[in-house]
Amino acid sequence: MKIKRLSAAAVAALIAVSTPWAWTSLSAQGHVYAESDAPTADVAIVLGTEVIDGRPSPRLRGRLEAAAALIAGGRAKVLLVSGDGDGSSGDEPAAMAAYLVSLGVPAARIVRDPHGLDTYDSCTRARDVYGIKRALVVTQSYHVDRAVTLCRHLDVDADGVVAPCHCSWTLRTSKSIRDYLASGKAAWDAVRGRPPAVTSPADPAVTDALRDLG
Repeated sequence: MKIKRLSAAAVAALIAVSTPWAWTSLSAQGHVYAESDAPTADVAIVLGTEVIDGRPSPRLRGRLEAAAALIAGGRAKVLLVSGDGDGSSGDEPAAMAAYLVSLGVPAARIVRDPHGLDTYDSCTRARDVYGIKRALVVTQSYHVDRAVTLCRHLDVDADGVVAPCHCSWTLRTSKSIRDYLASGKAAWDAVRGRPPAVTSPADPAVTDALRDLG
């Protein structure tokens, strides 16, 4: 009986963890693309992650390189770089913007959100602060389903663009496991309509950048 109870508990725990992951995976189906096949949108949201000594980490460089290619290929006009401006590893949006400029992206096409403290916050703030209704979302394959699903749940018509990881198989695997577990928090945030950690008044920076491009 004890073994049966433990088995039942294990199955219940697996279902509890897997259901949110299945939600993110199924909801993102048909909305995830390689950079070369991505649809067009006025704005691409580039999700932040750690910086090292003020420079983007390898994973973050992959996201920025994909975003720069979207601009160069005419698939996006303006980039919203969304991350933690006061994170433990440094100012993510500042490092992201500087690296994009080094890749040839004009500074006028880059808008920084320093309060995108997690994926949910980045999507919420893109909608509420920057007025974005349609966007590409740039991140790695292990993260893209959750990012697309959250943005679409929050009424941002989002398509995901898969960025290179520039990381080891071990790191990619650990990040995939982490994201699998993080889907539970994503579902809980979505169900309860959690407000972002930092609320801000409307910012016309994205609209202004698009207007200036004509």
